[in-house]
Amino acid sequence: MTEKSNSAHIPVPLRIFECSLALVSLICKFIAGVSLVSLTVLFGYLVFGRYVLNATPTWVEQTSLLLVMVIAFLGAAVGIHEQTHLSVNFLVNAVGAKAREFLIGLSHVVLGIFGAMMFWYGLKLTRFKWGSDIPLLGLPEGLRSLPLTVAGGLIALFSLAHLLRQLLVKGRTTRAYDILSSDAGNT
Repeated sequence: MTEKSNSAHIPVPLRIFECSLALVSLICKFIAGVSLVSLTVLFGYLVFGRYVLNATPTWVEQTSLLLVMVIAFLGAAVGIHEQTHLSVNFLVNAVGAKAREFLIGLSHVVLGIFGAMMFWYGLKLTRFKWGSDIPLLGLPEGLRSLPLTVAGGLIALFSLAHLLRQLLVKGRTTRAYDILSSDAGNT
């Protein structure tokens, strides 16, 4: 069964859910990309300030730590959505089709639970740290754990979408991102 014919059998609510998550993933990629460019510019400014102006801008290091958190955690969530995250497939590839479907589903469940726990404990940490300030920036310390919290919620949602696709759509092992990309070409 090809991806094109497979995508026609996706229930409409699931298609809407997946398209919404694809938009969220795109926004996350944009934010992570802007953060990466900003990080590069900030480090250029740090070097310029330190060696040319002889006045090190100390706030750059704290800002960079926040940007690294945004890049890492939003990037991880996008990796779950697009199924480009690091995985070990030798066991999945070594078993039959039924066992493969079970292992892939189990993987989505475990990732969903992990994402939900990231969200829950990240939320607790963000609330706990919100009352203190980041040195040199004056921003709430809870901003450091906010990307962890957001990414945890997104990982749980993306994993849920993959699990729903596996349960509701024939040809379950097809990557959702590939089908959404092929749908864009069909319209």
